[in-house]
Amino acid sequence: MPAVTVENPLALPRVAAPADAVARPVLSVTTAPSGFEGEGFPVRRAFAGIPYRRLDPFIMMDQMGEVEYAPGEPKGTPWHPHRGFETVTYIIDGIFDHQDSHGGGGTITNGDTQWMTAGSGLLHIEAPPEHLVVSGGLFHGLQLWVNLPAKDKMMAPRYQDIRAGSVQLLTSPDGGALLRVIAGELDGHKGPGITHTPITMIHATLAPGAEITLPWREDFNGLAYVLAGRGTVGAERRPIELGQAAVFGAGSSLTVGADTRQDSRTPDLEVVLLGGRPIREPMAHYGPFVMNTKEELLQAFEDYQKGRLGTIPAVHGMTESGPQD
Repeated sequence: MPAVTVENPLALPRVAAPADAVARPVLSVTTAPSGFEGEGFPVRRAFAGIPYRRLDPFIMMDQMGEVEYAPGEPKGTPWHPHRGFETVTYIIDGIFDHQDSHGGGGTITNGDTQWMTAGSGLLHIEAPPEHLVVSGGLFHGLQLWVNLPAKDKMMAPRYQDIRAGSVQLLTSPDGGALLRVIAGELDGHKGPGITHTPITMIHATLAPGAEITLPWREDFNGLAYVLAGRGTVGAERRPIELGQAAVFGAGSSLTVGADTRQDSRTPDLEVVLLGGRPIREPMAHYGPFVMNTKEELLQAFEDYQKGRLGTIPAVHGMTESGPQD
């Protein structure tokens, strides 16, 4: 799990919650069910079973892989539409190509992020490059959906290409954790991702036995999802492991710790930390569209069917498929 690493974390800025911070309690720990997405790549539905009021402004998140593909096995998604939210694709291991009908696109690999604001609507495709399909190899990543407030749902689409080298790197006071701030900020240190809905997205790696207590905005919610390893969440040290998500309650700090002994699959605890200011608006979600009302959903489907969300570039020689998740 390379993403972004450093030889000496102690050379990085150090972050810790103040002594008088109010610890956020752990409200729940849930286990993500496994399934398949697109043309058949394996995913864990990270937030399945968590009420939206606790996720807001996040809608869903899939852990893609971790999977070692044999030659000919790598899979992606066909062309499909989106409207009304943002997709954040973070690749930890492997390579993924993206292209959309609004001109955005590119290739991302270890530690890169593609941030696509669907806004008023577009078509896009995500797939491994041909050479990876031929050779096979390791693939691991995340896709997060972030809601847009009603006032921004019909904004012009936008695409951000966030390279691994641009993320803000931080550490804990003892150097036991590497914190990669992809979007938002942590204790005044800003990540490169530009967001419409105020959020923070961090990928943290904790060495065995390490613990972090981070300052956390009180107007944000707090979520943690384990990508690999075992550890604890909250000051109460509630156990958590690969494929589990924790929801934190109110407070001004959150705590995550790594077990002293990890299993043979990973040397460290790998966890994604998310926080965002809830939008607190009605949400109507079906398939690839996230709007505020059922009528807006129906309009989105009609606009897609009539070609108003864009057309597939002719170079692909492909015809549109039906709506995908």
